[in-house]
Amino acid sequence: MAKLYHRPVDFLEGEASLRALDAGDALPLAGGRISFRSVEVMDRSGGREIVSAANWAGSSGEACKRITSARASLAGLPTDHALVMAVLNVTPDSFSDGGEVDQGEDLMVRARKMAAEGADIWDVGGESTRPGSDPVSIEEELTRILPAVTALSHEGTLPISIDSRKPEIFAEAIGAGAQIINDVSALSWSPGSLDAAANAAVPVVLMHALGDPKTMQDDPRYDNVLLDVYDWLEERIEVCAAAGIDRSRLVVDPGIGFGKNLVHNLALLRGLSLFHGLGCPILLGASRKSFIHKLRPSSEPKGRLGGSLASVLAGRAQGVQIFRVHDVHETVEALGVAEAIANAE
Repeated sequence: MAKLYHRPVDFLEGEASLRALDAGDALPLAGGRISFRSVEVMDRSGGREIVSAANWAGSSGEACKRITSARASLAGLPTDHALVMAVLNVTPDSFSDGGEVDQGEDLMVRARKMAAEGADIWDVGGESTRPGSDPVSIEEELTRILPAVTALSHEGTLPISIDSRKPEIFAEAIGAGAQIINDVSALSWSPGSLDAAANAAVPVVLMHALGDPKTMQDDPRYDNVLLDVYDWLEERIEVCAAAGIDRSRLVVDPGIGFGKNLVHNLALLRGLSLFHGLGCPILLGASRKSFIHKLRPSSEPKGRLGGSLASVLAGRAQGVQIFRVHDVHETVEALGVAEAIANAE
């Protein structure tokens, strides 16, 4: 029998959602603020059917449970509403903000500003993974990130995520106070990554990437990007489970811009709600990415604010729980206004 994929659609919020849930006409999406009235059921042969959520629930079993059940908290933060993960790179060469943050006071000034603007998580990165980038040594990455993580931990304002793909970095950063692992290789970069993450006993973000940063944009190809990324993440979740990392500790990220062209990125953004079927919170990192420039040319990544916010709102409308962004104030404001409109009487 062909594998079926289930994408919730036809979303409701606020009073309309509550009424539909009470009437049995809708189902809750990931236990959060949104409900859905329909499901798009598809397979790889191209078959597609839209069915009512009420009818689908009775025959979908585990798929329904994974899509509707509440998600675990993330480093103590509830995931039933949108969380903002603030990008805090300590790299000289990241695509958007490389070299802007030095160790010491400059780092803390920016971090405190982000917290005051409404960020929920600091995401500290010490190695650029922009297209075409080369890896840095473990020693160099540690030199960059350990003082940052230590200082932020002493500040104690927000949970700290460590953006790295090296198991040695995981262990040192968590020892210094980090509480989340954010790995662009989904724990596949090193043979030791799975054990290191299992031993750390903290949440892990599994991101999809096609190839490594050096070559990932060299003509990426998929049979069906939405379903291919879903299957790849599902396989990584199973690998993690075999290594002792429970699904409740995992977050999935479709990896916008990592081995994807414009068509791929737009297909993923349009179909984000499919990933609720993995039973994990979804993280979206589209901030300032180059696909925005291809749609609306701007001189530099900082000029892509409008496109970044549009991506955030598209994700919010599909129940995405976590947004990794550079522009915290504007993102928090956009999410707040969208929330107020959705819940207005």
